Amino acid sequence: MRTTLTLDRDVADALSKEIRRTGKGLKTVVNEALRRGLRLARAPRPPRFEVQPHDFGIRPGIDLDRMNQLVDELEAEETARKLRR
Repeated sequence: MRTTLTLDRDVADALSKEIRRTGKGLKTVVNEALRRGLRLARAPRPPRFEVQPHDFGIRPGIDLDRMNQLVDELEAEETARKLRR
């Protein structure tokens, strides 16, 4: 498809830089940029994320979901102790 397109100065400058950097032609650079922008080209798939389990040695009966509460309580006790001095 042949069309006329008016580019903003910053876009034209970026295209010129990309053409010089890659050595590709204007048509190729514009088409590649549009494909990426319109998500027509497949983006490289990120590596698969895997969770590595780790045994922290927490004793049974300890609720890990309440650890922040425990830390807050310990900090409050420490602050109160310092203020009593």
